[in-house]
Amino acid sequence: MPENSTEVTAAGIARLAGVGRAAVSNWRRRHADFPKPVGGTETSPSFALPEVEQWLRDQGKLAEIPLRERVWQQLAGHPAGAVPALVHAGCALLLVRDRPTAWLEITAVSDERMAKVLHLALSDLLTARFGPVTESGDGNGGGPSGCVRAVHTPTADELLPSVPLLRAAAELAAGIGARQAFEFLLGRQLDANPRQFTLTPPDLAELMAALVETGSRPARTVLDPATGTGALLRALSRPTALYGQDADPDLAALTALRLALNSTVESCTVAVRTGDTLRADAFPQLAVDAVLCHPPFNERNWGHDELAYDPRWEYGFPARTESELAWVQHALAHLREGGTAVLLMPPAAASRRSGRRIRADLLRRGALRAVVALPAGAAPPYGIPLHLWVLRKPGTGVRPSPELLLVDTAEPAEPAAATAAATASGGRDRLDWQAVRSAVLDAWEPFDRAERTGPGSDASLGRTGRDRPGVSRVVPVIELLDDDVDLAPARHLPPPTAGGGSAELTRVRERLTEKLRLTATLTPPLADLSDPAHWPLTTVGELARAGALQLRTGGSGTGPGSVLTEYDVLGSTAPSGTLPATPASTDGPPEEPVLVEPGDVVVPVLGGGTVARVIDEATAGAALGRNLQLLRPDPAALDPWFLAGFLRGTANNRQASSYASTATRLDARRLQLPRLPLAEQQRYGAQFRALAAFEDALRLTGRLGGQLVQGMYDGLTDGTVTPK
Repeated sequence: MPENSTEVTAAGIARLAGVGRAAVSNWRRRHADFPKPVGGTETSPSFALPEVEQWLRDQGKLAEIPLRERVWQQLAGHPAGAVPALVHAGCALLLVRDRPTAWLEITAVSDERMAKVLHLALSDLLTARFGPVTESGDGNGGGPSGCVRAVHTPTADELLPSVPLLRAAAELAAGIGARQAFEFLLGRQLDANPRQFTLTPPDLAELMAALVETGSRPARTVLDPATGTGALLRALSRPTALYGQDADPDLAALTALRLALNSTVESCTVAVRTGDTLRADAFPQLAVDAVLCHPPFNERNWGHDELAYDPRWEYGFPARTESELAWVQHALAHLREGGTAVLLMPPAAASRRSGRRIRADLLRRGALRAVVALPAGAAPPYGIPLHLWVLRKPGTGVRPSPELLLVDTAEPAEPAAATAAATASGGRDRLDWQAVRSAVLDAWEPFDRAERTGPGSDASLGRTGRDRPGVSRVVPVIELLDDDVDLAPARHLPPPTAGGGSAELTRVRERLTEKLRLTATLTPPLADLSDPAHWPLTTVGELARAGALQLRTGGSGTGPGSVLTEYDVLGSTAPSGTLPATPASTDGPPEEPVLVEPGDVVVPVLGGGTVARVIDEATAGAALGRNLQLLRPDPAALDPWFLAGFLRGTANNRQASSYASTATRLDARRLQLPRLPLAEQQRYGAQFRALAAFEDALRLTGRLGGQLVQGMYDGLTDGTVTPK
């Protein structure tokens, strides 16, 4: 085996061959010539990638390795680690894009010679793109003396083990582009190590970027002082200079390369530095058009003791527990007059008593312009609704505003089952980002325009004209300057009364009356009582083995389209989930999603409830979600409504359920059905279908009744409805 050869785990072998890990384990046991482990541990050994590839070819199990997979396996098994290998790949891809002729000349020599020549070429390229290794004090934004750039030039010895990877990465770039090749490798690395990184979701990054790019003076120079993977800076559309800093050297290097590959040398300057931003600001003299930041939350060791007399605390010295307010003032310190900053903040920062004096000063001086409450699931931590703070640097040419814009997108108007689903899943699969973006920008843009243009313009509509009940409100600052200075939008934005006032209440009442009549019509008639039937029984498992039905489980697959979730089945609502756009790292190739068809019967796996849903034409085509099992009956042998009806029997569910550690689990194979002729099944199926329609009418009646009752309470208490 060549020294420093790339290693691959059993999971990687499975991905290469397009099989599961169990198949790889079988190969190791059955084939004496299977490659021996060269590293790893006894429970998770690693193998030499060249030896594995050769064995798979010899066995006829690998006709051709997909190029993307080969590049990823070389990167993941790099002897120096995946992150250094990814940095080397980014440097090479930048050379491929910016100096393609030089790259071709470099690759025409041996690996050893290539490593030496590549070191010299990268030294020149990285200096031209990111500046010298250390700076004198004003390079690229006024960095302090001795400031080190994020991407150092790898030595020839460091590059030598990476040469096969770099050749393969360049081959991949020839097909999909250098930027796309790096994004693919970076995305794979982030997916493979989700707990190591706190990511800013792309949709949220685009919203934050849109908030600073509105107005007559769009952001050209932008700073992210906690840049992470560079998602916020990458979301900008027309920057001329991007500045970033991160305490993690690996993230800083990857971000610098990502931003450089996302722009061209002529159009945008990229300066990313490594270091603790609050303690060692890499750009102390820098003033930019905009700051975007997703700072770390709830840090106690942010520099409180060392930074007591720092000039950045213009609005007050933050308490030890208020690290987020330190980041807010750091952002304001780097804005030019009139510049805009958008920070992602925990909701506690808007109401903690320890920060009320700083919040009050931000309001009095017109620095804080808007607070936006996002839905839960917008960003990690996914379980709480985070806030966006929009700030503007006061100055002599900036007219301070006596108002604050509050926007609340945290309470979606969804049915109870949908709300439960959002809570349980963290909301990530359910967020309608287009609706969130529209709600925020529709409130911010006229408010921002009115502030910039001043009184007398057509944009200056007054508070009442700019308020949207339950969504946004322009609040006079004087109303907020009380003992608490609580800026949480929910405290100042009561929900809209009855979804539209007395007129909407009248419509709800009319619909409720109509549904009550329908419910009465659908009420099942009294039946004659008889002794229990003694049918010959069979199980779902036996029917599946006989080919009378198919059993499928949900939860896999990627791509466009909606997903039928377990909460949609429980609440009898339309498919509300979404599939991930790209596959997560798995042991084998990504699976196709299971798409539901008319006549399928879907049952939840968890919960032990008696629920079964027959798929209709409106739901057909959706993907089957997690914790659901699909039973697809042969229509020549089984009636779907007969199947669903008997699956819902209480005794049937009890004998087919078992107990997991925290929930009841249903084994659908153990559910029992009577052996009846198809015509008799259809007679029972018609009755079960009528019961399902009655149940749906009851469910909708309950929702309308609850909406009417709450609307009446709200209307009576806020004065929009008067007693008769």
